[in-house]
This record gives sequence, C-alpha cells and structure tokens, in this order.
Amino acid sequence: MTGRASADRRRVWVFLGIVGVVLGGGGLLLHGASGTPSPAAGGDPPAAAIAAANDLSAAFRYASERVLPSVVTIRTVVESTVSSRGTAPAFPEEFEPLLKRFFGEDLPEFDLRTPRPFRQEGMGSGVIIDPNGIILTNNHVVGGGERGKVKVIVRLHDGREFTAVDVKSDPKTDLAIVRIEGAGPLAAAPLGDSDAIQIGDWVLAIGNPFGLSHSVTAGIISAKSRGMGIAEREDFLQTDAAINPGNSGGPLVNLRGEVIGINTAISTRGGGSDGVGFAVPINLARWVGTQLVEKGSVQRAFLGISIQQVNSDLSKQFGLSAVQGAVVTEVRPDSAAAQAGVQVGDVVVEFDGHPIHNPRDLQNVVERSSLDTPHKLTIMRNGKHLTLEVRLQPMPQNLTASRSSAEPAQPSEFDDLGLEVANLTPEVAERLGMTGATGVVITNVAAGSLAEELGLREGMVITRVGRQSINTVEDFRAAVKDADLKTGLLLLVRTAEGSRFIVLKRP
Repeated sequence: MTGRASADRRRVWVFLGIVGVVLGGGGLLLHGASGTPSPAAGGDPPAAAIAAANDLSAAFRYASERVLPSVVTIRTVVESTVSSRGTAPAFPEEFEPLLKRFFGEDLPEFDLRTPRPFRQEGMGSGVIIDPNGIILTNNHVVGGGERGKVKVIVRLHDGREFTAVDVKSDPKTDLAIVRIEGAGPLAAAPLGDSDAIQIGDWVLAIGNPFGLSHSVTAGIISAKSRGMGIAEREDFLQTDAAINPGNSGGPLVNLRGEVIGINTAISTRGGGSDGVGFAVPINLARWVGTQLVEKGSVQRAFLGISIQQVNSDLSKQFGLSAVQGAVVTEVRPDSAAAQAGVQVGDVVVEFDGHPIHNPRDLQNVVERSSLDTPHKLTIMRNGKHLTLEVRLQPMPQNLTASRSSAEPAQPSEFDDLGLEVANLTPEVAERLGMTGATGVVITNVAAGSLAEELGLREGMVITRVGRQSINTVEDFRAAVKDADLKTGLLLLVRTAEGSRFIVLKRP
C-alpha cells in the first residue's frame, strides 16, 4: 500500500472546538497564483453573468451582516492542581535493567507528590439567541472540566468579554446554553426552519476557525438527516462550506440570514476541512435550548420499543412495498407502546402524520412530542395498515443493560444453519444480562457458516423464528424444520444491548 493510500484511509471525526490553543506559534501557508488570469475568449463576460454573480454576492453580504453581530467567541479555561503517586524509585524489578541503561546505576528519585498547576484552554464559537444574554453552542466547547472547574469566557462581536454565570448542557445532542449578565440588550440571531432547507441550498458557516474570529465561508447543503455515530442523538445537516477547528458552536446560516444549524463536527484526514462538515439542525437545537433554559435539563418522551432499520431482505419478509420504516424488535413491559398494543414484528411507518423512513426519524419525532396528549402511531402488521393511539411516557434515566457470558447447556446442532442452541434457563438469562428473557441461547457458531457471516455469535438469544415465538429447543427445531434458506429465514435475536431481526439467506 502506498503512503498516499494509507493516508486516505486515516479519516477521523473531529469535533470543531480548539483544545489547548497556542496562537502565534505557527505560520500561514499562502497559496498564490502563478500568473494573472486572462480575459475569457471572445471579449468581456456577459453583463447578465456579472449581474447574477453580484446578486449572489449581495445575498452573501446580507446574510453575513445580519448574523455576524450575534456570533461570539467562547474561551474555556480549566485551572487546577495535579499530584501523583509519590516518591519513586519503586519501579518493578523487571524495568530496572532498562532504566539503568539511561540513568546509570544510581536511579533517580522523582518527587511526584508536590501538587503542580494544571491549565487547559479551549476555544470555540457560539451564537446569541436571546437579547438577554442567552448563547447557543456545543457541549464539547464548554466541557473539559474533568480535572477542575471550567471558566467560560464569552467575547462579543464588539470586543467586550464576560464570564458566563450559567452553563447548561445536553451531551446526547452535544448542545449547550451559556448565559452572561451585564452586557445590556444584545443582537440575537434570527432562527430559521431547518426542515425547510433543501439539498443544494446555499449556506454560510460563521465562527472562529483556528482562532480567526468572525470568519465566513460559503457552500451548500450536501445532505440531510445524517447519523455518523459521533453523538447519541443525531440528525445532522451535511455541508461543504469550509468549517474547521474553532467553528464548533457557530451558526450555519441560509441566505435570508437565518440560523438553520449549529456547526459541530467535520470528517477529516489532516485535522482541517475536507469539505464534509456537520451541523445540528436548528429545529432540534431550538427545542433542546428551550428546555435547558426553562428546566435546566432535557425531558424526552419515551415510546418503550427497540427498533431496527428495514433493509431489502426484511422488507420482503414483512411484505412491505418499499424499503422504509422501523421494525419493532422489542416492547418493554408496561411501556406506552405495550399499553397501545404494539407487537414485536410491527413496522412503524408513520407517527402523527410524519412519515418514518428509518429509526432515527421515529426517535426524533417521538422524543420531542408532548406527554399530555395522545398520538397516532401507524404500523404495518401482517401486510395491513393499523393506527394505534399512544400516550407517551417520560424517558427513564438509565436504559443501559449489563453484559455477561453464558455457559453451554445441552446444545442441539443445526448444521444447515451453522448453529448449536440450548434451552435458555433463568440463570443463564441473568448472566447474559437478559433477566426474564425466553428463547434458545446460541452456544456455538460454526466457523465460515452462514450464521457467522451474518453476525450470529455465542451468547445471543433467539426469541422468534418468522412470526413464531420460541421458548425451547423443540420450538426452534419445529420452526426451522421446513426453512428455505433461498427465500430466507427470519430470526429475532436478542443481546444485552437489545434485539434485532436477521435474515438467514443463502446468496
């Protein structure tokens, strides 16, 4: 593999706040032209083309001038003391020969007990959303206080600086609210409608890349509803507007000068812009920010189901006409979904009139819904549309299940599938972190088998085959007896993290 090929593979996700910034230690690389552009062949450019370009420039100027007074620089300072384990040379004996090569026979003693000052600085951006001093930014911009108390300093567009009197964060969306006092009425940026933005629309990214305050770059919306695995709750807008470290928390703006996103992360090989940036949609940020201001935390609604993306194989198994929706893999007892009659294997296609294309769509619309009113949940069950009425519940604080391992117990072999399974006892279910689960536990997966290729592993529990619930090995044997692996065998598989459907199908 060439060096360039290796570099191309080293893509990382980078949040855009600058941590440990040192200004003045580096230089600027200036890219100059090798010559002077020549006029276009055939004479001067058409007047209409110049007029169109000037109109676009005027739109950029208007949007910039409308929002720039609302953009702030956010600097965080963490100051504390660190101390460590005490006087050494209490090195393990096996390290002494190596240490003597560097220090000689008399090993030094290091006094590590004396507290040492520690200082960490970070820099990012924010945007004023309320004239009374409410600023919207990213959680990772104002965080970083693991070693001490964070001091958040806000520098306004006019150069004045204020120390934040309150900071409230929502790590799930990587958003935060910062409040300052004594600045007088401030210029608040107008907030737009991120649902109305379309792929291909022009946008501006405003912030402080590399500490260069109030920089403006232009690009388009490249994609919507991106989920990149960099936050718990994701519905990112993707843009090719150049955003870089320091842009975090700054606004993404449409040509009307309205904020339609909060810049959050970039995909990069070298730490700078590769033309792939991500912003939290302003509709989500507005909802989170309002709750942080009014309640100090975010209260989310909860339906009480685990869901999975519908793919081509699953759409055929469930008789769907399109590859869309969210298939239910688990229903929590006594949850809103259970009370409404939702069943495992139902495919959610609509919630309160909002089409559901994937699990993220359902999660986003449910979590922001009211707890006080009933909602309409449209599902596909056995090829038919059903509409259920649900009353949502508050989301529990902790939804994480524990992990463990299982012990084989009287396994039965299913060579065609490449599996060995055993009855799931209550003791084994508890060790697996699935107390109360029923089904058969996978005790062995044959190397190179179809089951292994599709991700089945020891310790997983098979709870359904097709539409039939499984309680014993005999249930499983009867359900797979006449299975046709050319058309596909639908399994519902459960782990401590949740359930998902798998289709065992030979290519």
